[in-house]
Amino acid sequence: MKKISCFIPYSGKEQVEKTIENLQVTGLVKEIYLVTTNDKLETLPGCQRIWIEYPFSSLAMEVMAHETESEYTLLYTKETTLEMGMFSLERMLHIAEDTGAGMIYADHYQITNGKQVHAPVIDYQFGSLRDDFDFGSVLLFNTAKLKEAAGRMKSEYDFAGLYDLRLKLSQKADLVHINEFLYSEVENDTRKSGEKIFDYVDPKNRDRQIEMEQACTEHLKEINGYLKPEFKKIEFSACNFEYEASVIIPVRNRIRTIRDAIKSVLRQKTDFKFNLIIIDNHSTDGTTEAIDEFGHDERVIHIIPNRNDLGIGGCWNMGITHPKCGKFAIQLDSDDVYANENTLSIMIRAFYEQNCAMVIGSYMMTNFQMQEIAPGIIDHKEWTPDNGRNNALRINGLGAPRAFYTPILRELKVPNTSYGEDYALGLNFSRQYQIGRVYDVVYLCRRWDDNSDASLDITKMNEHNLYKDRIRTWELQARITLNRK
Repeated sequence: MKKISCFIPYSGKEQVEKTIENLQVTGLVKEIYLVTTNDKLETLPGCQRIWIEYPFSSLAMEVMAHETESEYTLLYTKETTLEMGMFSLERMLHIAEDTGAGMIYADHYQITNGKQVHAPVIDYQFGSLRDDFDFGSVLLFNTAKLKEAAGRMKSEYDFAGLYDLRLKLSQKADLVHINEFLYSEVENDTRKSGEKIFDYVDPKNRDRQIEMEQACTEHLKEINGYLKPEFKKIEFSACNFEYEASVIIPVRNRIRTIRDAIKSVLRQKTDFKFNLIIIDNHSTDGTTEAIDEFGHDERVIHIIPNRNDLGIGGCWNMGITHPKCGKFAIQLDSDDVYANENTLSIMIRAFYEQNCAMVIGSYMMTNFQMQEIAPGIIDHKEWTPDNGRNNALRINGLGAPRAFYTPILRELKVPNTSYGEDYALGLNFSRQYQIGRVYDVVYLCRRWDDNSDASLDITKMNEHNLYKDRIRTWELQARITLNRK
């Protein structure tokens, strides 16, 4: 059996002793390197110590590639105890040998507050470009392929070194997922899923995100998926519409919130004609009757589909193909509200000022009473006109509210799903057209017991992430094809 060189984080003797023991007892480990940011820590028996300022930097990856002397290299990424399952390292080695993979990762268990739970991960795809893709904490590399990928790293990153390495590795080798539970790790991040998903827009992480964007952009250029900042121009006077704008609200069973959403639209002050198209997807809780309360206002169009197979995207398609749909279609979720009476005017003005086919605003996270809650304002200021559409392949969302130039949206259509359809549209629009940005808060996104992704279980999160990776894969393939023309 071939041997493994292990690299594990080292913050203190008590932290690593059990992990070292668990690795050594397998009989597969040739050497263990303790990677530390504290140069005062002593080297432990049977191990070598490596001091590094940033543990996931380019330098750290280069040092690992240089020092490893075994056929395979294991990187553990958490400063908590690792316990390998029975014969699990052997299993990982066997599959690594059988597949010729560049990297192996696996499902595992998480120990949270003393409780062991399943932590499955998802398959890596061509479009799995998120820098926060969850591989788990145990990564097993083919050393020869690791060294080759590290040799192609061009930039020196403090935070994006591991991300850069796995992108480089994925260009010439497979990253293989073992859907078996092969180890246990201690999880200290006990935040809800809906809180974790906004880490990438937290200002305190901005320096990290800049590096991640740079690494992703370099990768896209190397695989011919990068798009230059060249966009199709739009002549907005080419089409005639009775209404300048339509707000689209798909809804099903939102009796607690639908009145607030409708009122926030009807109080809009504009110098153009607009309406509200509500697609009521067979509500049964009184939502239908609540919508009918506004029937006296001729701006309100209430549609109940004849079909029973519509997701949010399908409802959108019904709205945008309605003969009274306006030149621009603006999103409003049934449990959210516009922040003020100027939202529509601000969003529509952005189309003309920025000559774009899609506009994305900024929003504030609130509780049900519409009081600000963490993480507060989500403005996606990481977007740049030159590189936004490339960076969009790395991040997991683009913001809200979203507004579209209706003729193009009618041509593209909205995927008939209830998750990720907005992200798919953003990527598709950005392939050829500029996406405009509004950095004023124009939208309030309410979090409450029954809504959205405030707290999803891991199965649902994996389902969502797998689908978004699939969207990214399709889009990346389309962009490569476009660049070949």
